[in-house]
Amino acid sequence: MTPAAVVLDGGALALETLEAVARHGARVMLAEGVVRTLHSARRFVDRLAAGNEPIYGITTGVGKLKDVVIPPAERAALQKNLVLSHAGGVGAPLAEDETRAVLLLLAASLSRGASGVRPEIVELLVECLNRRVHPVIPEQGSVGSSGDLAPLAHVAACLIGEGEAWMDGHRVPAAAGLGRAGLAPITLETKEGLALLNGTHLIAALGSLAVLDATRLVRLADVTGAMSLEALMGTNAAFDERIHAARPHPGQRASAANLRRLTRDSAIIASHRDCTRVQDAYSLRCMPQVHGAAREALAFAVSVLERELASVTDNPLVFPDDGVVLSGGNFHGEILGLALDTLAIGVAQLAGISERRADRLVNPLTSDGLPAFLSPHGGVHSGYMIAQYVAAALVAELKTLAHPASVDSIPTSALQEDYNAMAAGAALKLRRSLSSLTTVLAIELLLAAQALDCRAPLDPGRGAAAARAAVRTRILPLDADRALHADIEAARTLVRDGSVLAAVESAIGPLE
Repeated sequence: MTPAAVVLDGGALALETLEAVARHGARVMLAEGVVRTLHSARRFVDRLAAGNEPIYGITTGVGKLKDVVIPPAERAALQKNLVLSHAGGVGAPLAEDETRAVLLLLAASLSRGASGVRPEIVELLVECLNRRVHPVIPEQGSVGSSGDLAPLAHVAACLIGEGEAWMDGHRVPAAAGLGRAGLAPITLETKEGLALLNGTHLIAALGSLAVLDATRLVRLADVTGAMSLEALMGTNAAFDERIHAARPHPGQRASAANLRRLTRDSAIIASHRDCTRVQDAYSLRCMPQVHGAAREALAFAVSVLERELASVTDNPLVFPDDGVVLSGGNFHGEILGLALDTLAIGVAQLAGISERRADRLVNPLTSDGLPAFLSPHGGVHSGYMIAQYVAAALVAELKTLAHPASVDSIPTSALQEDYNAMAAGAALKLRRSLSSLTTVLAIELLLAAQALDCRAPLDPGRGAAAARAAVRTRILPLDADRALHADIEAARTLVRDGSVLAAVESAIGPLE
């Protein structure tokens, strides 16, 4: 189904709206009121640019060159030179959905009227989205303050016909890409180059996509955890609402509620309800507390990004109604870096506890009678032994990725920019962390499905049963050894495409 068109009206963007544009190709439009606002702000900037008063980025240079007054005849040339000189990003290009998210956030920020650009600038960004002319944006080079200068310069370069763009999966000169789409490069006027470079849109774009993915993964962690709990003959008594009401952290209570529903009506749990085991291991019993802590980190990141998606983050900002231009620091990405680093710690915790459950599933010392390494023919066959090794390797790396990027700072621009956020590094680390978490949860999903098969004819709760059935639509039970890479990749696909969550929620309703 084609997503509804997204209208930029100067207000806040929802995360779901960003995803509709970035991943599902929703068209973007500018509201008529936005065009009027942009015209008004631009007339104000043009009046200022005609004068001699030193105004940062309008009549002066930028960074340490802020004290150099630019002659009126050279002020437009300054904007193009800013773009070309700053387009020094390095590293792999952003993925298509990431690029589209950057373009959307840049257009939305500029559309709020405090940046002083002409409507034509925002309209060209919108048309690049709608006609799928995607600038090639290297992922590295931002220090997260004065905005994402180097990566965003590659966006601006594309708009003026410089640099490269993606067209139909191929890298082409930007001018050629624009031409094929029926678009023409734009000539920048006073302040416009600076406005295009000076925001937090790369950090916010990567962070927004990350929290959308993390929102699904925290729910899936409850699913894989419930499957493992049942396969390991654990109890759901530790998820009793009375326990969690006594320590009412929202994330903890949500995870406990999910685990109760996922394991409800379980014949496996009923079969050993009167056993002598007093308590389960922490990786089973404390799932609400650990998964819940990750949910709290996620909630913090979501709240920060929701505000960022309603913000203007370049500098200086123009306020035509008040007749002023104000220099400030909205481009500083510290709050984003702190939030994304915090989420990376939560991601590492989710993966760490999942790997501990995976180990218990394959370990004959802890698996409560399951075959060693979940192989029906252990000895000649190694079963899923190495799957746990892979999870352990990823969790070890996740611990290093959990080290915060945002506590660092290296000065730039001859000490004018003497405390930088390094928040783009936090966003890039988080992206890698989520990829590893996806794999670790996929491994637990794979192992737990095999272990639940071993408990037949006893059935797990409806939620866990639905998850196992979803796995079995694409991955056969393991009888004899086979290359595990294919199984793990198939399980990753099930996690990434949402099949397992969809099956579970179809069976028991939406998870929290």
